[in-house]
Amino acid sequence: MSFPPQTLTRDAIAARIPHQGRMCLLDRVLEWDEGTIRCRASSHRDADNPLRAPSGLPATSGIEYAAQAMALHGALLASATGAPRVGYLASVRSVTLHVGRLDTVTDDLDIRAERVTGDDHSILYTFAVEAAGKPLVSGRAAVVLKADARPNAMPGSRP
Repeated sequence: MSFPPQTLTRDAIAARIPHQGRMCLLDRVLEWDEGTIRCRASSHRDADNPLRAPSGLPATSGIEYAAQAMALHGALLASATGAPRVGYLASVRSVTLHVGRLDTVTDDLDIRAERVTGDDHSILYTFAVEAAGKPLVSGRAAVVLKADARPNAMPGSRP
């Protein structure tokens, strides 16, 4: 079984997840393996960040950063075995917001997601968003996998 490179740039990330253009929030994969992924992002400082409200980028946006890391993790794992399955963020629990906003954070975001358990139907991750070693957002997320659904598949088509 062959695994993709350990580190990836933004273009390589965008090629693997459905989030495109400004909505692809991650800049780089720093490392990943079968159980974890660690990514870096700087888009939280962008004035045109698509999640930004008139009052700034709320810390809850860290959940989306983590969700994109989870989606990328699934795509990277699937690339060794076949096409990735479509997943939906079903719930988040035990979320702790250590800050009110992310746009005031001057350092890059370090996003880590760890797969706790999973099967063919769902996956449970823990996640943490930090900057310069300081916690910003953390929690757990459940991802539900759509049966036999592959990205970019036409309705009614067979994989």
